[in-house]
Amino acid sequence: MAKRSNPSNLELQALSVLWHKGPSTVAAIQETLPDGKDRAYTTVLSVMQNLERKNLVKRALVGRAHVYQAAYTQEVIVQRATHDFLTNAFGGRLGEALLAILSAGTLTPEEKTNIERELQRHKTMAAKKTAKKAAKKAPAKKAAKKAVKKTAKKAPAKKAAKKAAKKAVKKVAKSAKKAAKKAAKKTVAKKAAKKAAKKAPAKKAAKKAAKKAAKK
Repeated sequence: MAKRSNPSNLELQALSVLWHKGPSTVAAIQETLPDGKDRAYTTVLSVMQNLERKNLVKRALVGRAHVYQAAYTQEVIVQRATHDFLTNAFGGRLGEALLAILSAGTLTPEEKTNIERELQRHKTMAAKKTAKKAAKKAPAKKAAKKAVKKTAKKAPAKKAAKKAAKKAVKKVAKSAKKAAKKAAKKTVAKKAAKKAAKKAPAKKAAKKAAKKAAKK
């Protein structure tokens, strides 16, 4: 789209004629300007020339008449103007702007139907957007749920392993304690045997002496 300037209010009126009536001459535009004010032919001609300089209309020679045609659709041109109007007059609050516009006149049945259709379209688009957003979140949620489930499955195994390790440590400790006790008993028995072995010669000598004395 070529660079263009915003149209003035009167230029917008001229464009509105082209959007609704199609390609028109200056005289036809002069007769059907929406505000209905009397304007000189030269004034309207000047408006159309300005629009041509702004690249908003195209001019073609049909026979001896100059015919003007809108270079862009109403939607394209009005979109920016509407945005500026909404921002400047209503602070961007679309609801207030719509109510103000509706109170400015009476809608025809056809206009009401078109507005209802547009509102329904916006509602459908919003629902689709929400559904799409939810669909994007779903895989992540599913993955998180799967991870939790996997962790939950691992938890009992981890707990069992910990319990088994604890049991094994306890068993080893018990075996070590038993072995130590057994070793201690053996040491005591060994000491007792050694002591008894030491006492045995003396006891034998005493017995021998006693026997000798009895003979005398």
